[in-house]
Amino acid sequence: MQRWPHAHGGPLGAGHFRQSPEDFQVTELMDFVPEGHGEHQWLWVEKRGLTTDDLCRHLANLCEVAPRDIGIAGLKDKQAVTQQWVSVWLPGREAPASLIDALAELGVRVLASVRHPRKLKRGVHRGNRFALKVSGEAIAHPDFITRWETLIREGVPNYFGPQRFGHQGHNLGRARAVLVRGWRKRDDRSGMLLSTARSFLFNEVLAARIKSRCWATALTGEVFSLNGTGSRFVTDGSESAETLTARLASGDIHPTGPLWGTGRLETHSQVAELEQALPKCWPQLCIGLEQAGVKTERRPLRLIPSQSRLEWDVTPVQASDAGSDASVWLYFDLPRGSFATGLLRELIAHPLL
Repeated sequence: MQRWPHAHGGPLGAGHFRQSPEDFQVTELMDFVPEGHGEHQWLWVEKRGLTTDDLCRHLANLCEVAPRDIGIAGLKDKQAVTQQWVSVWLPGREAPASLIDALAELGVRVLASVRHPRKLKRGVHRGNRFALKVSGEAIAHPDFITRWETLIREGVPNYFGPQRFGHQGHNLGRARAVLVRGWRKRDDRSGMLLSTARSFLFNEVLAARIKSRCWATALTGEVFSLNGTGSRFVTDGSESAETLTARLASGDIHPTGPLWGTGRLETHSQVAELEQALPKCWPQLCIGLEQAGVKTERRPLRLIPSQSRLEWDVTPVQASDAGSDASVWLYFDLPRGSFATGLLRELIAHPLL
């Protein structure tokens, strides 16, 4: 897969992460809780060694319902210990008495079970909380703590992670083939290949702005995203350059890039000129997405982790002495749709980053 540029000088050395599922922990964050009544059984589960799609398929079989009756807010990693909500439509009946034990045999613990009137919908979660164990020569680097503090303060590129593109980027080749011959629902029922193509084009725009050193600055015609919300606004001259710079520095707003599709890009001047280069460079992807009928959207170019902290298993001085045997835990929250790999690749060099 293509290597997109780093924003903070590149990794500090080789590193390791996710050496066991317990070293990569993810907890889904929601802004509401189930109401305690209704036709849908919501389960708060902890899984390991299992994809979310696998979990949904097993749950549908165990509860004897159609796959469409299972609801999730988002996909969680397979090689990790993850906690998330999943819902099952069970009108007028209870879940099977053997469900908890059957799930346990699959590596899934049911931590809570609550009724709710509505199915769990994709994207309703606020974000995810991460606890990652990292080791290797990078964490012994004398600038490791400084780099971590810089990432937390200034943010990292909001790249779509390598998992979006499949093993060795094969999903992108599949997406290109489908779009060239004309996208059809039966060829891509989940929309994964459309998402792959849009993610690649977004990463290309972000990479170009990093190379030009303007990925976290305001260009003319910029479309900003308000931090922590889906709200956007276009610069129209009502705010001074000094005000925009201050808001960018504080993390209140972020520049955005396109998720390609039909409809206008909302941009003009410098931003429009930069983004309109995509159809020239990648015409098959852009035209194919437009013909597929997906709507143009925007995504923040920058990601600033919150609730962040770092805990050593030894002191930083000892880490330097211990070398590759030392490890550190990184804790942080990310908004939905963001990838922890975006932060890790600014710290460590690893084949999966």
